[in-house]
Amino acid sequence: MTADSDTLTASGGVPVPCRALGRPLRTLWDGADLTVRLDGEVRQRWRLSGSAAATELTLVEDAVLAADGEDLRRLAAFAALDATFIRADDPAILRLTAPDRLAEALRLDGVVVEDGGTQLAMAGALYQRPDLWLLGAGSGGYPQAHIVSNGRYHPRRPPKPQGTLYARHIPWLEQTLSFRVADIDGDLERFHRWQNDPRVAFFWQEEGDPAKHRAYLEAQLADPHSIPLIASLDGAPFGYFEVYWAKENRIGAFYDAQDYDRGWHVLIGEEHVRGRAYVSAWLPSLVHFMFLDDPRTQRIVGEPRADHHQQIRNLDRSGFAKVKEFDFPHKRAMLIMLLRERYFADRLWVPRADPATTKQRG
Repeated sequence: MTADSDTLTASGGVPVPCRALGRPLRTLWDGADLTVRLDGEVRQRWRLSGSAAATELTLVEDAVLAADGEDLRRLAAFAALDATFIRADDPAILRLTAPDRLAEALRLDGVVVEDGGTQLAMAGALYQRPDLWLLGAGSGGYPQAHIVSNGRYHPRRPPKPQGTLYARHIPWLEQTLSFRVADIDGDLERFHRWQNDPRVAFFWQEEGDPAKHRAYLEAQLADPHSIPLIASLDGAPFGYFEVYWAKENRIGAFYDAQDYDRGWHVLIGEEHVRGRAYVSAWLPSLVHFMFLDDPRTQRIVGEPRADHHQQIRNLDRSGFAKVKEFDFPHKRAMLIMLLRERYFADRLWVPRADPATTKQRG
């Protein structure tokens, strides 16, 4: 496991990032009891009770130190809620019993609402908090100022980030998925190998020598509208993704692109990381990253080849709507779109059905 992957997000015994402290939290189940630990020491103990229709999480011990600060108390509760939503098989809400001070802080965060004296934790709100998944600051705080580039009027985009940007523990794979910004010196050899794989080349049409692929990555790293990412499982790279702002992208000319619409291109380079169990991990997680990175992003779009039927089926299962077919100079494409409201309301970060080769959650 790499140094980056040792500080990644998780549920069920793997680290959770804690930006306020710069140290990883860990959650661990023992039957119905859940502990949240920092530096090996228990900071909170929770207990899960109730039925599937009325799951309840109760704080039974709060050992957060004054030196840790209030941020840790909130982040530990976020980590406990994340672990519990997974353990309880993805309910939309669960009941929360916690001291008034913590419950009030979670209400101010928007994660908990009060209903007739009962505190209800909302999954769709928790998963919009960046605290457990983003390892960088995100784009959302970047001020809006419009500019014109290549004939497009659009917001000025933030400076390019570096390092690992997002991570998430995938329960059905029992692995941690992460996205980091591509590094030319470290990633060129594998990127070159992936682009020359006949299966990849059929769709990307970018086969060539290392010099061509170096120039390609350099262009992506220099382009303010696109971020080239390497996707890894437990620190082992398996794919290349480009996350782009749609308004400045070629797709922006084919629909009414809004300022913060985002899209992506994907390349799965390792044969053993193909298949439904893996798609159900990286695809909703990539969408999750784009929505978390800037809360102004309301739509995710894409333009797969219209004849790439397997990819379009995967997009169907992930909640994307097929808008129309259209012609790029190099391909007949399908415009697909997913709304932020649907993603979080329908909890699409979890597969709608268990993939055939996965392990059961819980």
